[in-house]
Amino acid sequence: MEYLPKIILTKGNGAQKYTLYEKWLKAAGSVGCVLDLWTMSSEERSHAIATSDGIIFTGGPDINPEKYNQAERSGECIISDERDAIEFEAFEQARDFKMPILGICRGLQIFNVALEAQLIIDIPRDILSDIEHRSIEGNDSFHTIEVAPGSLIKKICRSASGLVNSAHHQAVAILSEQLSLAGSSSDGIIEAAEWSDPGGKGFLLGVQWHPERLDYSSPFSLPIARHFLFEAESYALLRKRRIKVKA
Repeated sequence: MEYLPKIILTKGNGAQKYTLYEKWLKAAGSVGCVLDLWTMSSEERSHAIATSDGIIFTGGPDINPEKYNQAERSGECIISDERDAIEFEAFEQARDFKMPILGICRGLQIFNVALEAQLIIDIPRDILSDIEHRSIEGNDSFHTIEVAPGSLIKKICRSASGLVNSAHHQAVAILSEQLSLAGSSSDGIIEAAEWSDPGGKGFLLGVQWHPERLDYSSPFSLPIARHFLFEAESYALLRKRRIKVKA
């Protein structure tokens, strides 16, 4: 019987938009089941990460600025300390397992802060830009990005530039030394990042846009999900082999 990968969402409920992640994955390929860490206890979360094949850090509220030494600006943010705690712990566990990791919007920011780097607290206040990155009246904005030659996102999406959707007021400020720039908008906002040295690590990709609600015909939508599922399937084979060796 064909094995289908088990995928984790760090949060997959609470608003209609969260249902789009599972729909997007299933449009890209075969998925065994999609789990939601937000609904689990601490022990259940650890077990899910140990027994699953890939994890997606989904979009959502701002990361508490105290995590990157700017607690005095927390009043400018919508914060969930509980979600921060769950996702920072999940990132460490998934990284230790070398599990495929995909970050979307907030997810990219989680990676950067977990790897001891900084965020832009509020794009309109902190940088000069003629690009609207925030959603307007609940609708995504759109802008173009340029993709770094030789990057993962270039290989996956096979496009050097294109239009993406945008719904964020924060972004990566200083990229962690452990990450490498993979894409950016014309105002210098980092739009994609990956491991700077992937040797001995699992797959990791973070994008600032929302591929799960971008038109599926876009090179920056379904190709990302397809590649992530490919990485999850490869990881599942390795995980099953390790279990057999231990037995």
